[in-house]
Amino acid sequence: MKEHKRITLPGLINLFSVYLIWGSTYLAIRIGINEGSGFRPFWFGGLRVLAAGTILVLWGVLRKQKVIPRRKDILVLAASGLLFWIGGNGMVILAEQRLDSGLAALIVASTPIWVALFESLLDRKIPSLLLAASLIVGFGGIIILSYPLLTSGIRADLLSVLALLFASFSWSSGLVLQSRCPVSISRGVSSGYQQLFGGLFFMVIALLMREPLPSPTGEAWLAWGYLVVFGSLIAFTSFISALQLLPASLVTTYAYVNPVIAVLLGWLILREPITIWTVAGGILVLIGVTGIFRVNQPAEVLPSPDPGQA
Repeated sequence: MKEHKRITLPGLINLFSVYLIWGSTYLAIRIGINEGSGFRPFWFGGLRVLAAGTILVLWGVLRKQKVIPRRKDILVLAASGLLFWIGGNGMVILAEQRLDSGLAALIVASTPIWVALFESLLDRKIPSLLLAASLIVGFGGIIILSYPLLTSGIRADLLSVLALLFASFSWSSGLVLQSRCPVSISRGVSSGYQQLFGGLFFMVIALLMREPLPSPTGEAWLAWGYLVVFGSLIAFTSFISALQLLPASLVTTYAYVNPVIAVLLGWLILREPITIWTVAGGILVLIGVTGIFRVNQPAEVLPSPDPGQA
């Protein structure tokens, strides 16, 4: 059986960081690998996570943290790096060459459902009625939120959709693995090693597929830099921290919240319209996420005994 985790304030801070940042990364990936950008998919993903992973591990060295993982840790970090970055992010990068970023966010929103299924199988326990209902309501909210996009002649094909479904499956597997097999190094260094392993896998695939060396445009470099700093250094490290501090089913709510955040940012920054579909979908997502919080928090929010490790 898995160890029950209580909701802590540092855990929520890390989760809210993921909420705010990852909603914008689908668009950044789309810009970075767009035709004529000068980046091929696996070079783009590999250089991103190699850069971020190197920075995180070196930062751990400067802070005199433990940076030499145990043998068991290496297996967990390599496996989760493969599941997160090749099976998960790599498939998203490939799919977004032929599929709109909004539809990608919708399909990846199936992550909480996969995680609930995996955990119920591992624990040999049927999910509670409240959790099942919350997952369905939250995913329904994403569908309603995306309805105008789905009916506007979006660009997609079957292989891209299948790649995204596999990406969600793989990312969910890595999420459950990381949640149930904590490592002995700090969360920042752990994030760094996972990205280094992911970057090495990316490089091998790029070389095997004979992708041409990058010659990025200025816009592609900006998208790449945004993903390194915000998508990897900040948000992925926050994601790993949240997994160690909070129940996995609660961490997965980012997949429901990210599209809502993206819509709100579009309204605030680009003055994009808020429609009845936006409001209805957002309300359902809020109800679903609230239900998942209720499932995982029977008591009060507790302070973390070790807030300085995040």
